[in-house]
Amino acid sequence: MAMKQIVIPALLLAGLFGATASAADAKLAVVAAENFYGDIARQIGGDRVEVVSIIENPDQDPHLFETTPSVARALADARVVIFNGAEYDPWMPALLAAQPAAGRSAIVVADLIGKKAGDNPHLWYDPAAAPALAGALATEFAAADPEGTAGYAKRRDAFLAAWTAIRDRIAAIREKAAGAPVTASESVFGYMAEALGLTMRNERFQLSIMNDTEPSARDLAAMEDDLRTGKVKAFVYNLQVTDPLTDRLLGIARDAGVPVVGVTETLPAGLSFQDWMRRQIDDLGEALGAPSS
Repeated sequence: MAMKQIVIPALLLAGLFGATASAADAKLAVVAAENFYGDIARQIGGDRVEVVSIIENPDQDPHLFETTPSVARALADARVVIFNGAEYDPWMPALLAAQPAAGRSAIVVADLIGKKAGDNPHLWYDPAAAPALAGALATEFAAADPEGTAGYAKRRDAFLAAWTAIRDRIAAIREKAAGAPVTASESVFGYMAEALGLTMRNERFQLSIMNDTEPSARDLAAMEDDLRTGKVKAFVYNLQVTDPLTDRLLGIARDAGVPVVGVTETLPAGLSFQDWMRRQIDDLGEALGAPSS
């Protein structure tokens, strides 16, 4: 896509972990490839962990990330590493293999929910992913820090209880809007749309955008026709993966009166993972005539 690449300044990430090492030696050092996984790690770990997230800028396209030496240094100091897998963050396995460390554990979210290369890699929008990760984190943190076991379990249970409310909201929208046709600029929201029981159209077009390839003329025409003629009830727009083509589709949707629901690939500042998911689900429910009570 025609966007700037994400390059983490060497001093920034090194400084974050350097401060951790000097000020909080007793804390478990955790590195998350993506900040939404980092947020879940903070919620489960509480004050017994220090978390650094590598990709955390909500204004950039995560697909264009490039590693830096500071990322490798942070990983070398980590006791627990979390990454997405399914080829979303392929630089992580390579970095871990290049810097083996005794006692370091890696949690791959794709492995937790049975996803593999070639599947839609936006796993955090699968409602099964967050609770699976919460459980895995509580287990790994307890293994590394047995004294904190009870606290990790308590915070895991609190997270799962909060996630139950998210599942209830998904079920409520599904009950009212199942089968509703929707489309999207890119495949980021695919798992959640499936959980909501929606009919996702133009998936080949979305795959082209995700892979930064030119959509076929046929797929583009089908997308434009769906938007112009109101064949879809909502247009889910990835705010981080944009170019002139997706911007043009956004204009077509707005001109045609198709509700636009913006979603992101990175956790916005100031929100928890649950708040982020709930906000986007509620926005889509509102667009589909299933507002929250």
